[in-house]
Amino acid sequence: MIKISETAQEHFVKLLSQQAEGTAIRVFVVNPGTAQAECGVSYCPPEAVEPDDIRIEFNGFAGLVDKDSERFLVDAEVDFVTDQMGSQLTLKAPNAKLSKVNDDAPLFERVNYFIQSEVNPSLAGHGGECQLMEITEDGYAVLQFGGGCNGCSQIDLTVKDGVEKQLIAIMGGEIKGVRDATEHQRGEHSYY
Repeated sequence: MIKISETAQEHFVKLLSQQAEGTAIRVFVVNPGTAQAECGVSYCPPEAVEPDDIRIEFNGFAGLVDKDSERFLVDAEVDFVTDQMGSQLTLKAPNAKLSKVNDDAPLFERVNYFIQSEVNPSLAGHGGECQLMEITEDGYAVLQFGGGCNGCSQIDLTVKDGVEKQLIAIMGGEIKGVRDATEHQRGEHSYY
């Protein structure tokens, strides 16, 4: 689940030597599965261990993950890096904002994962976002755009040449295309 580099393990052992006996390292996600997800590492004294915590033994210490954070910490990596600017602990958790879905998950979940993990990060650079509203019986993903996408003159290009092409390439046997359900007429609801 979580990989902790040798240098990070050495760093934790050093830090824990100054804590009460039995203190572990807790890795967690605050607001998991949302755009506001934040990962963190903290000390966990023995009295703070929860019965359903997942315990992972490392070289000289234990790591703990709460049950709610588990699926969002799949493929997470903790490292301790030293360079000319100093030393810092780094935590990478690629699934913190949205937990990975299996290839056999329902179509809606797989398309939504693609939208949240691939499309929205690109749209965010322009102040935009989109949300999967439904998948029609005839195989079309219906999207609602917001933020900078609402009222944008390039929305047709984004939908057809961007999102639709990618979705069909990935899920072509299941998705025929994309439909935009957004009211793009300029007005009070528009971003600009």
